[in-house]
Amino acid sequence: MAPDEVKRMLLEAFPDADIVLTDLTGTQDHYQARIVSEAFAGQTPIQQHQAVYRALGDAMKGPIHALALKTYTPDAWQQLQGAT
Repeated sequence: MAPDEVKRMLLEAFPDADIVLTDLTGTQDHYQARIVSEAFAGQTPIQQHQAVYRALGDAMKGPIHALALKTYTPDAWQQLQGAT
């Protein structure tokens, strides 16, 4: 699945998101995503990841074989950036 298509699907679910998507193997089926969205507010990391998996739907059952996720609220992302 092309990176642009993955990112489009994520932006449909998280329109405010800042998304960095990396193809880890060059085969367009192993990705890493860093997603910063207000939609994650009040959710545990597991709930955040489940929301991402729901957004990708059937793509997670075949075209995408692996997805490493880093999800943050804007506040959490800002705090992390300030710590580095």
